[in-house]
Amino acid sequence: MQRTETFLSFCPRKCIIIPHMHRYYVAFITVPVEKARDIAEYIIKEKLGACVNVISEVSSIYWWKGNIERDKESLLVVKTSSSKIRDLIDKVKSVHPYTVPEIIAMPIEVGNEDYLRWIDASLEISQESS
Repeated sequence: MQRTETFLSFCPRKCIIIPHMHRYYVAFITVPVEKARDIAEYIIKEKLGACVNVISEVSSIYWWKGNIERDKESLLVVKTSSSKIRDLIDKVKSVHPYTVPEIIAMPIEVGNEDYLRWIDASLEISQESS
């Protein structure tokens, strides 16, 4: 079964299959708990993402400078477009308090067509240019 056929078997009507070039992304950004709302609002106000879910507290265990560290952080889940992903990374880095902030993104392969169009509309991206 080809990749597109596999997606189609999971995707009911009104989904968009996004071949080859990814138009939409979900970005994951960890932030200090006390900075989560401020950074989430910055992302929205700057139109870097259409929606930010704030997961208030996650437990993180990671290597830092040769030591295993444990912290409570917030996780921001950002829905954005390919045309905004580079700005999202650069601008969040400029306001993020960490030396090496976690800002990673995964492409959206399949999604509700109405929701994906809403991302474009929210970020003021024309359908022709995306």
